[in-house]
Amino acid sequence: MTSIPKTTTGAGGEKAAARFLEEKGYKVVERNFEVAGSEVDLIALKGDTLVFVEVKTRGTDDFGLPEEFVDRRKRNRIIRAARIYRATEEYINCFIRFDIIAVLYQQGDIIITHIEHAFEHNG
Repeated sequence: MTSIPKTTTGAGGEKAAARFLEEKGYKVVERNFEVAGSEVDLIALKGDTLVFVEVKTRGTDDFGLPEEFVDRRKRNRIIRAARIYRATEEYINCFIRFDIIAVLYQQGDIIITHIEHAFEHNG
């Protein structure tokens, strides 16, 4: 398998994930939202639910599936950013959900796995 440069893989994976969500009826409202030392790859709206999405992209699954690389520290940072983002007047009444989209480049194909409710938050 041809190696894909990390910057190309990540950026391409996020574009593919955004397109995937839009095709499923989500409205992507933010990309690469950064606050308080945290970053959320995609923030999307579907109905009255604000979805915070971590996109993990890999060129191979030799070392594990992409979604396995979202550790507790990363989840906590996403939750912190989500609380700050949701506090804006526009989204204060929205439900929130945390998803992971795994993008895997295999033999010229892009395989996208959308894991809804990938992790929980308290509060």
